Amino acid sequence: MSTLEALPRKSRDSVQQALADAQAQVNALVLGKTREVRQAFVALLAGGHLLIEDVPGLGKTTLAHALAASVGLGFRRVQFTSDLLPADVLGVSVYDGGERAFRFHPGPVFTHVLLADEINRAPPRTQSALLEAMAEGQVTIDGATHALPEPFFVIATQNPADLSGTFPLPDSQLDRFLLRLSLGYPDTSAERALLTGEDRRDLIAQVRPVLSGADLLALRQRVE
Repeated sequence: MSTLEALPRKSRDSVQQALADAQAQVNALVLGKTREVRQAFVALLAGGHLLIEDVPGLGKTTLAHALAASVGLGFRRVQFTSDLLPADVLGVSVYDGGERAFRFHPGPVFTHVLLADEINRAPPRTQSALLEAMAEGQVTIDGATHALPEPFFVIATQNPADLSGTFPLPDSQLDRFLLRLSLGYPDTSAERALLTGEDRRDLIAQVRPVLSGADLLALRQRVE
C-alpha cells in the first residue's frame, strides 16, 4: 500500500487538491499553456525528466521556476555554455590543508529541480555529466558516490538544432527524458497580458508552496 493510499480519504483528497492548486499557480504565470504545464507535472509525478525545445524567450525558465516554487522544492539553474565543465555541474573535490584531505563541494545538481538551460550549447562531455544523475539519482566523483535529494527532477531546454553554436544531444541523453515538448508562442490574449501585467520574476516570488516533498513522493508512489 502506498503512502497516499494509507492516508484517510479526506487527507488524500486534500493532497490531490493541493496538486490542482499547484498547477493553477503555474498556469497563472505561464499563460495559455495549460496542456504543457500539465505535461510538466506528469513528468514530475512519474519520476521522469522533461526536455523543452524552443527558441529563447517563451517562458521555459518561468515554467521550471514556478513549478519548483509551487511544490516547495529547491531550484537551481545552470546556464549551459560551450566552456562549461562537468565539474561546474556536479561539483569538485578540493584539498583542505587543515584536514589534509580532499573535501567534496557539491555542484548545482544537488537540488530537487534542476533547470539545465540551453543544454545543447554545451559540448557532449558536459552534457553526459547528467547521465548518471538522471538515471540513478546519484553522481560519482573521484570514485565516491553521492546521492541526490529526492525527488530529483531535471527540466532541460534546448535551442532548435539549426541555430549556430549547438551540439545535438546523443540518444543516451535523450533516453533519460520522459517527455519532450515545445511551448510555442503565446496567443494574442496571452501576449497582451504578458506585456501589460507584472514582471514574471515578481510573480514567482509571490508563489506559495502548496505541496511538500513528502506529498510529492507519496503521489509518485500512487502513480507507480
